Amino acid sequence: MRQMVLVGFLQAQNCSNFSASWRHPASRTDFMTADFYRHIGRTLEAGKFHLAFFDDRLSMPEFQSGNYQEAVAHGVRCVKLDAFTCMTAIGMATERIGLGVTYSTTYYEPFHVARTFATLDQLTGGRAAWNIVTSLNDAEARNMGRDAMPDHDERYDRADEFLEVVMSHWDTWEDDALVVDKSTGFFAHPEKVHRADHQGRYFKSRGPFTVPRSAQGHPVLIQAGQSGRGKRFATEWGELIFAYNIGVEAGHASYKSYKAAAAAAGRDPDSMKIATLVYPVVAETRTEAEDKRALLETLPKEVDSLLLLTEAMNFDFGSKPLDEPFTDAELNSIQGLHTMRDRVVAEMGGQKPTIRDFIRISGRGRLQNPWVGSAKDVADKFEEYFTAKVCDGFVVGATSVPGTYEDFVRLVVPELQRRGIFQKEYRGSTLRENLGMPRPAVSAWRNVRRGVAAG
Repeated sequence: MRQMVLVGFLQAQNCSNFSASWRHPASRTDFMTADFYRHIGRTLEAGKFHLAFFDDRLSMPEFQSGNYQEAVAHGVRCVKLDAFTCMTAIGMATERIGLGVTYSTTYYEPFHVARTFATLDQLTGGRAAWNIVTSLNDAEARNMGRDAMPDHDERYDRADEFLEVVMSHWDTWEDDALVVDKSTGFFAHPEKVHRADHQGRYFKSRGPFTVPRSAQGHPVLIQAGQSGRGKRFATEWGELIFAYNIGVEAGHASYKSYKAAAAAAGRDPDSMKIATLVYPVVAETRTEAEDKRALLETLPKEVDSLLLLTEAMNFDFGSKPLDEPFTDAELNSIQGLHTMRDRVVAEMGGQKPTIRDFIRISGRGRLQNPWVGSAKDVADKFEEYFTAKVCDGFVVGATSVPGTYEDFVRLVVPELQRRGIFQKEYRGSTLRENLGMPRPAVSAWRNVRRGVAAG
């Protein structure tokens, strides 16, 4: 029987992805301690989640005028620890749950990323996953020694080559290269360790790589591209795709489109999992859950939305009066999340949106479409989306930490397990085994790339 995938959506920062979560009375404030992350990891593993996943940015939100003080004063994602380091705390405190971390292809070198994730994969017995991003805004670029981020499509062109280099390094060692025979003094077969010898438009990297293949072959690749170019990148490379909750009918159409694109690229569409983001607000009764939601609605501030819109769309949402319509030039200058801009413009039906319209329609900084109710109510929504094939699983966002994860594991997980649509135990020891993904053969990705190029 088909069973859903569950991913815990984490942040190595002072709040969850819901930026007002730190203001919740029940949220822990020791977010700069290892115990904070160990506790979350153990909670998710007790709930048999497949993956703990860290989103990440390389800057704190700020207005393009350079005003970061508002983010600091109001706690709008202003403390951001290194997500990879925080994930190692979770990895050492758990045994089965997958460990996903965001790393940008725009600001790092392929060899560094390949070695970092391969090492985590080895040390955790094959549980690592890499969320591939191309980064969003100029604030990140300035932190990394640049004046502005590259153009959107160029970032993805660079990312394609970045992945080719990383995958080449991950294929350096054949599976049976290591021997480690003390009696003869023979360590490994030299003929089974190769160079990458990559020379391309953006990168040159020789090798050979210094980390052998792991129990799962190589880390699982996560992607969440939403633009046309981003979706193409996702269907060519992504093994676990993060999508947005856009309703059953539209979500099913998107799901079919992703799977068809994967098949057209020469991939097995069933080996690519699609998970949609949800914010569950669950309690013993529907009334208690509604009371929880009412409290959550009081936590966000207008400044949260303005800063997070600026961060996501690379346009200064602090530069205009709230009710002044955007000009065409201003709308065209938005270089971040084009899909968010396009959704706002489409919903306005020909009228020019204002900043207040962006806040209302995008939901940025607010609690977005939460699923509220008892364990049965929330499980019903999960089952509806899953059985309608809107997705293969869900990315569970938190409105308070660790309370959301604890409530979900205590109340919703047993209900999903009772219905037979979620696992009661892990299938194996590696992330690929638990996701139902085959272990990739050495250089299997090259055949897919050839098919893409030929197409």
